[in-house]
Amino acid sequence: MNTTRSIQGVTLIELVVVIAITSIIAATVALFIRRPVEGYADAARRAALTDEADTALRRMTRDLRLALPNSVRVDGSGKFVEFIATTGGGRYRAEVSSTGTGNILDFSAAVPTFDVIGPAPTLAAGNHIVVYNLYNTGTTSNAYFGDNRASFSSFAAPTITIAPVIALPFPEPSPAKRFHVVSGPVTYGCTGGQLIRYSGYAYNAAQVAPPVGGSSAVLAGNVDVGECQFVYTAGALTERIATVSIILQINSTPAGGGVERVRMFQQAQVSNAP
Repeated sequence: MNTTRSIQGVTLIELVVVIAITSIIAATVALFIRRPVEGYADAARRAALTDEADTALRRMTRDLRLALPNSVRVDGSGKFVEFIATTGGGRYRAEVSSTGTGNILDFSAAVPTFDVIGPAPTLAAGNHIVVYNLYNTGTTSNAYFGDNRASFSSFAAPTITIAPVIALPFPEPSPAKRFHVVSGPVTYGCTGGQLIRYSGYAYNAAQVAPPVGGSSAVLAGNVDVGECQFVYTAGALTERIATVSIILQINSTPAGGGVERVRMFQQAQVSNAP
């Protein structure tokens, strides 16, 4: 006996039902996944903002801690902080040895050489020697003005040769018989939506913000200039410890709209013992 069997395929109605059910399941899954994905994207963006601000603050703090004593100054707007960067230091010979030898640092005559007592600092072309810096303004004991600063010329242990900028390069001796080696002024400033580091420019008796000449490097972008602030607290003369307070805010505009902000505050201690 022959049996006839009919072969049937998927009907259009069945296909539509499957597509509809699959769409419902996909929409349900997407609804539950959306929030975790958005949360991950938000956390990653905020972490990037925080890392950018934190890196910039760490760089500024490291530089400020190496500032020449009493050289930190902030402009009237509070958006620019300037200081003179040091690369080392040492002690100069103030008296001859018991045998009458030794090249002392003479504060009464324009003698272009003096001996180093103890370990010698690293010296390079373009460096300057500063002795007993007390102020960041004025014409006395102010390295910006230059009365206590002289250009480094050469070093043949233990003698340093300098090129005085004036007849008597150092107006006052250091009680600790100490000198500093400086590489030049440095400025950090918030302008044009960026945090910028300026270096390699000339010394200015009065602060110029932003400085002219030299080179610059961007440390952070999307900076809210209105919320960027530098505050310098010198402290008492006897304390010899100053503080630079830094406020830095970086903004971000997510694709979905709105503004996200990361605001950070840090204080850097500066030694003002000349």
